[in-house]
Amino acid sequence: MSETARKHKSKAPRRLNFAVVVCSSSRYQDLKEKKQVDDPSGDLIVETLKRAGHGVVLREIVPDDKVLIGKHVGKALGSKEVDATIVCGGTGISPRDVTIEAVRPMLVKTLPGFGELFRRLSFNEIGSPAVLTRALAGVADQGKAVFCIPGSPQAVKLVLKKLILPEAAHILKHAREKQ
Repeated sequence: MSETARKHKSKAPRRLNFAVVVCSSSRYQDLKEKKQVDDPSGDLIVETLKRAGHGVVLREIVPDDKVLIGKHVGKALGSKEVDATIVCGGTGISPRDVTIEAVRPMLVKTLPGFGELFRRLSFNEIGSPAVLTRALAGVADQGKAVFCIPGSPQAVKLVLKKLILPEAAHILKHAREKQ
């Protein structure tokens, strides 16, 4: 890591509050029908963030619906308690995968390197299927970081360990700088 990056990170907040939005029509249907909801990726995100000393102030499951995803991510971005939002699931290429389309318009700046690095890290683990992911990160107008990640537990573990935990506070430090 460069000396400049080290200095910037030293001035970044130590503890962040996250919102976690899981996009899954099947899990949402189970929730609606008051059935037992099995959400291994959501659980993994929450456990990993808390273990790293961060807070989780909002956790929701929403269906794969562009309008509802936008509504819930917008709610997270509008919360004074939330520093960063992780949107999990719906980043593939099937017609029902609409997370990227719902979230991208909310970002004032995107971080192309996030998706590029995630695909590279994924390629190292799973090979060529990594090209199917459309992971996205950026900053919303409110100076908040947003990460759209795949829904598989393997992908969640990788992206949290290698990208989100090491860089979320650094991203917020820059996103909240005054001109």
